[in-house]
Amino acid sequence: MTITPQPGIMEIELYQSGASKIEGVTEVVKLSSNENPHGPSKRALDAFRQASGELHLYPSTDHAELREAIGEVQGMDPARITCGVGSDEIISFLCYAFAGPGDEVLYTEHGFSMYRISALAAGATPVVAPETERRTDVDKLLAAVTEHTKLVFIANPNNPTGTMIDEAEVARLADGLPEGCLLVLDGAYAEFVDGFDAGKAVIDARDNVFMTRTFSKIYGLGGLRIGYGYGPQEIIDTLNRVRGPFNLSVPALKAAEMAMRDVGYTEWCRVENARMRDWMTAQLDAMGVAVDPSEANFVLARFEDQAKAESVDAHLKTKGLIVRLVAGYGLPSCLRITVGTEAACKRVVAAIKEVL
Repeated sequence: MTITPQPGIMEIELYQSGASKIEGVTEVVKLSSNENPHGPSKRALDAFRQASGELHLYPSTDHAELREAIGEVQGMDPARITCGVGSDEIISFLCYAFAGPGDEVLYTEHGFSMYRISALAAGATPVVAPETERRTDVDKLLAAVTEHTKLVFIANPNNPTGTMIDEAEVARLADGLPEGCLLVLDGAYAEFVDGFDAGKAVIDARDNVFMTRTFSKIYGLGGLRIGYGYGPQEIIDTLNRVRGPFNLSVPALKAAEMAMRDVGYTEWCRVENARMRDWMTAQLDAMGVAVDPSEANFVLARFEDQAKAESVDAHLKTKGLIVRLVAGYGLPSCLRITVGTEAACKRVVAAIKEVL
């Protein structure tokens, strides 16, 4: 008997995470996964430790306390929030619920790889729209929309480019989509942009826009896997039908709630990230390395060709520094470098100077 997977499954290329080890090197600085180098807030850590006394209990099925915290801090209606195992799970819920065989899922050429993976897992067809100079191009996205398009994903700011489009362009994209097509705003890096609502105003004025968010980046909780989605009530009600009842653990829920409420620490992380991101961008620019202005917690360094990018990467590894080659995102001559601590950023810049 032959066991055959559903169409699309065998087309999935396994997700490649950022490297964390260098053979023969015991102490490494990992700048390949856009993690917060300062870790989570003390309040989040304390909540995690206290939750260890509740490990014999099932977590809540409705995530009410976490949703309430998100609603208070972000100015959102808690009833219009759903939580998942990272924003990745929310992305997969969207594809399972709204796309399938014969449907198309549209995203930009340098978009997050999970859009393609989740589309294929749902049996849908992934479709790629070109970007313009590594930036989301609304006109090219709209030109790629067909009667079969059910979901359009854009990350804003985008990973791995760090670029973003403004609210007016997001609204123009939403208003240009046909009936029955949902625009999904991936806001994994939204907190790094000063005063940015991640598209909340656009969502609140329409019924065809949804956002995903994560606790893995600025909140420093990547190891716990927590994310959430916000949007129209009917979308939330649909996603909650495919969401597992106990998809988030007690420690994850408690830590995320405190991380969200510790707004002072979040703001400190944003300011510190901006300081070192701008410094590193200026240093690379002075060396002749092209860098688009980034709005996230990483910079995309563009070298003359793939060979140069790989040689710089290899040299960084000899110094115990791990960054991210992004050929898999269609950027073979680029390195994505997470903004680390001040000491880590200075080490990276010094090592690149040695090569160039």
